[in-house]
Amino acid sequence: MDSKIWTDLVYPDISIVEKILRPIIVYLFLVVGLRLAGKRELAQLNTGDLIVLLTLSNTVQNAIIGNDNSVTGGVIGATTLLIMNFIWTRFLFSHEKLNRLAEGDPDVLIDGGAIKLDRLKKEQLSRSELEIAAHKQGFTSLDEIDRAVLEPGGTITFVGKKPSAETERHNEMLGKLEQISKELAALRASNERLTKPGS
Repeated sequence: MDSKIWTDLVYPDISIVEKILRPIIVYLFLVVGLRLAGKRELAQLNTGDLIVLLTLSNTVQNAIIGNDNSVTGGVIGATTLLIMNFIWTRFLFSHEKLNRLAEGDPDVLIDGGAIKLDRLKKEQLSRSELEIAAHKQGFTSLDEIDRAVLEPGGTITFVGKKPSAETERHNEMLGKLEQISKELAALRASNERLTKPGS
C-alpha cells in the first residue's frame, strides 16, 4: 500500500494542541449559543428548528477539524468533544446554581387549564405548535390539559385534567348500565333456548 495513504490516514495536518483546542472552543460556543437561542430550538417544534440543528453541526464541522481529514485527527477531535462533555456535565452536576444558569428553568406554559400567552411569547411558541406537541402525547386538544411545562432540555410535559366527580359518577353509571344490558341479553338468549320446542 502506498505510504502516502498511511500518512494521510494517520498524521494530522494540524498540531495536536490545535486539534484539541478547536473542539473545546466550538463546544463552549454551542453551549452558550443554544442557551441564548432558547429551549424551543432543542424541542424541534417545527421544520425550521430541525433545519437549524442539522445545519449547525455541518457549519461547525470545519471549525472543529480544520483542513485535517486524517483518521487520527478525527479521533482526537471526537475524543476531545466527549471528554469536554463529560467534564461539563460533571461540573454542572456539582454546581446547582451554575447548572440552572446554563440549562435554564422550566417554563410553565399552561397552568390550571389556562394558557399563559406571555410565556408562549417569551419562548417564541405559537398556540398551534403547542397543540402539535400535545397531539404527539395523545391529547386531542389543549382543553384536556391542566398543566404544560417546557423543560430545560426542550421537552414539553403535559398533565391532563382530572375528570370532575360528576363526570366520574356519570361514566361509572354508564359502565354499570352497559353491564346490566349485557346480562339481560345473556338471560334472553338463555330463555329463548329453553323455550324452543324440542329443547
